[in-house]
Amino acid sequence: MLNKLWPAFIIMSFIYGLLNFNMDQLNNSIFESCKQTIEMILSFMGVMCMWNGIMEIIKETTLINKITKCLTPIMKFLFPDITKESKAYGEISMNIVANLLGLGNAATPLGLKAIKSLQEENKNKDELSNSMIMFIVLNTMSIQIIPTTVIAIRSSLRFY
Repeated sequence: MLNKLWPAFIIMSFIYGLLNFNMDQLNNSIFESCKQTIEMILSFMGVMCMWNGIMEIIKETTLINKITKCLTPIMKFLFPDITKESKAYGEISMNIVANLLGLGNAATPLGLKAIKSLQEENKNKDELSNSMIMFIVLNTMSIQIIPTTVIAIRSSLRFY
């Protein structure tokens, strides 16, 4: 649906600009929006690279064990089927931490790894397990303490 809707909007905007003799403004707005898009992408890339690096460092150190210990009461309540020794346990913990830090983009690869691990542990491969459903709901909610993505967007647009 959106594949048809957005091109229609673009074509209508082009025709409207042509009929109103505003092609200069249309060209300027196209190039200005491209410039703003590139600047925003570069600011996002910096933030994402930094936080992804921090998350990789956390995974390689003993800090992940400390984080999972802090999340143990919540994890036991939300995921009673998963044991502490499970590979998915640490991946879910990392995903929750990434979401709490407002790193939805960094949480996505961790979430995919966690779902893959949960599927490997799933006895019935044709249906989602309760843990998988709970994880999808939590990941969709994306509870944030520090909204770093919003901060990056606002800081990239502060000059406009």
